[in-house]
Amino acid sequence: VQLQASGGGSVAPGGSLRLSCAASGSILAINDMAWYRRAPGKPRGLVARITHGGSANYADSVKGRFTLSRDNAENTVYLQMNNLIPEDTAVYYCNANLRISSVHSWENYWGQGTQVTVSS
Repeated sequence: VQLQASGGGSVAPGGSLRLSCAASGSILAINDMAWYRRAPGKPRGLVARITHGGSANYADSVKGRFTLSRDNAENTVYLQMNNLIPEDTAVYYCNANLRISSVHSWENYWGQGTQVTVSS
């Protein structure tokens, strides 16, 4: 199983970026998918999480600016980030709680991380 993240980059304050994360490999089912981030000198923290049914919740710091969505047919989650501020600068990691077969338990898998830099 592999989670491939993409879409990071550098942007000026007020700009937008869209992150994508696609899960591939031998997957029976995916439960929640999420994005976390780790800013310099800080622990990794949850940005947003979305259930299989599409219900999303967000960290207070990104509410109203970020939108999380997913395409279950493509095993992909998207994070639309608008009105970015310097405090959003971090490495962003995607996460998926999934099961690879009926004899395996649900496990968390992580993507490789993608850098987002917000700077003028």
